[in-house]
Amino acid sequence: MAKKTLKILGFILGSIITVSIALAIINPDFVHLSAQTNTKIGADAPPVQIPDMVKQYNQAVIDASNAIVPTVVAITVESETTVENPFGDFFRDFHPFFDFGDEGQGPGNEKRKAQGFGSGVIISSDGYIVTNNHVVENAVEDGIKVTLNDKTEHDAKLIGTDPTTDLAVIKIDAKGLTPAYLGNIDNVKIGDFVIAVGNPLGLTSTVTSGIISAIGRGPLGIKNNQYSIENYIQTDAAINPGNSGGGLFDLSGSLVGINTAIATQTGGFMGYGFAIPIDIVKRVAQDLIDNGKINRPWLGVQISNVDEITAKSVKLPKVYGAMIQDVIKDSPAEKAGLQPGDVIINIEGHDINSTNELQTIIIKYRIGDKVKVKIWRDSKEMTKELTLAPREESGEIAETKSAKKSDLGNNDMKPVKLDKIGIEVAPLTNSLKDKFDVKNGVLVSNVDVNSSTARRGLTPNSIILSADQQEITSTSELKKIIDSKKPGDAVLLKVKSQNATRLVAIEIPKL
Repeated sequence: MAKKTLKILGFILGSIITVSIALAIINPDFVHLSAQTNTKIGADAPPVQIPDMVKQYNQAVIDASNAIVPTVVAITVESETTVENPFGDFFRDFHPFFDFGDEGQGPGNEKRKAQGFGSGVIISSDGYIVTNNHVVENAVEDGIKVTLNDKTEHDAKLIGTDPTTDLAVIKIDAKGLTPAYLGNIDNVKIGDFVIAVGNPLGLTSTVTSGIISAIGRGPLGIKNNQYSIENYIQTDAAINPGNSGGGLFDLSGSLVGINTAIATQTGGFMGYGFAIPIDIVKRVAQDLIDNGKINRPWLGVQISNVDEITAKSVKLPKVYGAMIQDVIKDSPAEKAGLQPGDVIINIEGHDINSTNELQTIIIKYRIGDKVKVKIWRDSKEMTKELTLAPREESGEIAETKSAKKSDLGNNDMKPVKLDKIGIEVAPLTNSLKDKFDVKNGVLVSNVDVNSSTARRGLTPNSIILSADQQEITSTSELKKIIDSKKPGDAVLLKVKSQNATRLVAIEIPKL
């Protein structure tokens, strides 16, 4: 029996070998394929062991992302624009029987609808959502839709907008929502890790991460509005179209800003994104929820940043503050005695380093609040108290008190070259006084294009009204002031063009 079994096994084994040889002859790759069937792929372990510190950071990002994603929504906006007929004037002039109806309408004119996308952040459990003004500003009635993280869709009502800060508040009819925790701007530092959440390019609930690259960035000229407040958090967390209105969060899950813009030459992310700081968001959102509009106070001044030459021209001990260019008539600033040439260096204990910082501080106050403003004037500090008032949309520039007139007693009005600063000035004619609506000053008749004066923006056909706060009535008065300056000194000129009056600091070139 054993011999019979061995014969059977031998027959089977021989058959297998015979078939294998035959397959190898027919298909030479058979041997290779057979050899691969038990090959192990991949290493036994990762080449690097992640340190516990890195694991903890990674887990922190995961935890924060899971916590904050439900607080960010997708917003769809239906807008409507009128496309004008380029031949509308032709029809209007030659075919009076056409009824043009409302302004902007005419033969061939049509209204076209468009759809836009953005993001928003839930700030209350009963449906208030903050977003960018530019996301919703052109929405038609009932044209705003919100999609929550759980994919449910809701109609949204526009509560209010603030173009000055590019913020808006909308509301959906919902209860029990998860609002974001609103952080504290004082805890936000350059280098902090942050997470941006939004819906870029239609990709819902997208999370990107990076760091805070800068604080107080601006003004950037993003918004074409003379009252715009641009004081941004800059981040390298990727932000793209559709992220607007989404949240910038720290690793605790605190909302620190509302994403609003990117710096780009391509239309896409290039490493620089900007968010509106949470302190501005809080104030604006609360005002819009309470009143449907912004009751923003103002000082009533036109201001500019202070650079090294400007600081030198007014003998400011360091480069900081915001220089007053003009004062609005009947404004809090005028009533408190502020003047062009004053440098605002501190408000209620907060040092001012830039115009956007000053604007950000002021919007935290309310109409009727009294604030102490420290200024630099005549080479010394002084404090003024202002009562903040509502901002006037239009205001006349106040006539400021003239500085002491020169005691030259000289009516010399000859054209003069001021080689130290590379300009030539000439007396004002009566027609120029009428044209520029001034009573005194000298005409800048020529500017050396290679001079530092030209680089500071002084141009021919402008009027120099004063120098170092001394009213100028003749060319010789101005020459005396310039001649008194040594190389490295600076002079502050009040200059008027047809468009504006401004202060220009000029440095006397060193030999």
